[in-house]
Order: sequence, then C-alpha cells, then structure tokens
Amino acid sequence: METLSIKRLGFSLGMGMAIIYLGCVFVMLTVPRDAAVGFFNSLTHGVDWSPIMRWEMPWWEMIIGVIQVFILGWLFGAMIAAFYNLGGRMARERT
Repeated sequence: METLSIKRLGFSLGMGMAIIYLGCVFVMLTVPRDAAVGFFNSLTHGVDWSPIMRWEMPWWEMIIGVIQVFILGWLFGAMIAAFYNLGGRMARERT
C-alpha cells in the first residue's frame, strides 16, 4: 500500500475547491438572477437560496472567499491523506 503526500493532496483539493468557487463567482456575474437562483437551487435538491444570495459583493470579498476555500480544501485534503497513511501503516503492522 502506497502513502499519499499530505502536502500534494491538500494542495490539489484546495486548488480544486478554489476553481469551483471561481466558477460560482463566474456564474453569479454572467447569468441573470433567476437563472443563477435556479442553477444553485437545483444543486441542492430544490433548497431555495434566493433569500440569502448576495448580488453586490466587492471584489476583495471574493478574493478572501477564494483564499478561505483554498485553505479549507487544503486542510481537508491533508486530513484525508494523513488518515489514509495512518490506516495503511496500521494494516502493515497487523500483517
């Protein structure tokens, strides 16, 4: 059983989540309000997001959001790799 690089998996997941966040920003900036609400509602099985969606968001808040999502993704990816490696180590010790 191979080990996963904690830094590489963390970075990969963080970048993936940041790209998805930027895709969300792109959708919000380019499509009409009703289409955006319909798109996001369909992603969450019909939960109505229209009361909490903000349409006027400063650019610096979007940048902070991308950074926060990247950090959370990095931490989650690192945690997955660490638990995967721990499980592999425990399995090798049992055999």
